[in-house]
Amino acid sequence: MPPAADGVYFDGASNKRRVVALELSDALEISQDGQVLARWAYADIRRADSPTGVLRVSCLAAPSLARLEIRDARLASDLVARCGRLDENLPNRRGVATIIGWSLAAAVSIVLVVLFGVPLAAERLTPLVPDAFERRVGDVAEAQVKVIFDARRCDNAIGQAAFEKLVGALRQSAGLDASVQSAVLATAVPNAFALPGGKVYLFDGLLAKAENPDEIAGVLAHELGHVRHRDSMRELIHNGGTSFLIGLLFGDITGSGALIFASRTLVTSSYSRDAETNADSFAIETMHRLGRPAKPMGELIFRITGKEGGKGLTLVASHPLTEDRLARMGKADVGSTLTGTPLLSPVEWQALKAICGAGKV
Repeated sequence: MPPAADGVYFDGASNKRRVVALELSDALEISQDGQVLARWAYADIRRADSPTGVLRVSCLAAPSLARLEIRDARLASDLVARCGRLDENLPNRRGVATIIGWSLAAAVSIVLVVLFGVPLAAERLTPLVPDAFERRVGDVAEAQVKVIFDARRCDNAIGQAAFEKLVGALRQSAGLDASVQSAVLATAVPNAFALPGGKVYLFDGLLAKAENPDEIAGVLAHELGHVRHRDSMRELIHNGGTSFLIGLLFGDITGSGALIFASRTLVTSSYSRDAETNADSFAIETMHRLGRPAKPMGELIFRITGKEGGKGLTLVASHPLTEDRLARMGKADVGSTLTGTPLLSPVEWQALKAICGAGKV
């Protein structure tokens, strides 16, 4: 018989912590100040979760919250030797393997849905989104863009007139109605993007790097292609659904990751390679209908990004390589009738370049 030793006992009826003496006889006897508090049959004792260096046990015949903690290694070893069913409630190796197997299966199923199910769902759902709802999404995205980039709408009267003339010609060539909204925003970021609901925005930073109206016209025609194909809404559904499923996989059950990822999509206008290629095709066709070349658009993009070949994992990049796009546009211009009237006069072009120089609102 091992000598009596101290343990910590919780009777399950209160949160009182009792320092007790333990005796291992025909059963585990728990006592305090000579008074027996409980007798636990060895067959009913089960191991409970515990920190390192502590044996924590419960008893099937005791209240469900009753616990006994033993820190004395020798006493704990003696008790373990008497309790033949101590670990019966713990998962065995087979049970652990089953849990791991189902967890891996769940993870694989989520990955497959992300890779195949979500893109298909986005493709099918996008045409069903009402125009009014898409416009509301675009209004929210527009507010986020202005906050993130501290951007203000440029409204210099002469520059605005030139911009409206350019957009009007492109919109008519592209077969789009007057519901498409466009503006120049005062920020140094060299970019242009389309938002849900037919909103197209050009950053002043891109105007500053452009050398002629055809360069800007090609970029705007590209963004009008995204509007025609509703790419912003499709990517919002796609990326929002993807981030939500990834959040489930890693425990973000609130969906906050989905909201953040969806917002990023709206602000950066990150599209798939197919969407970018289709928008380039739309821009080429739009410019050629106006009798203007598409290659200047590629030259502007190349001027900003430089040669991208060999930079990172190009196979997973969202945009086709800039040099490939430039080569494609140059090839498309060959043999085309490009005798259209310049989209802007030199005076109008200079006015557009200076649209953010005054009259910001």
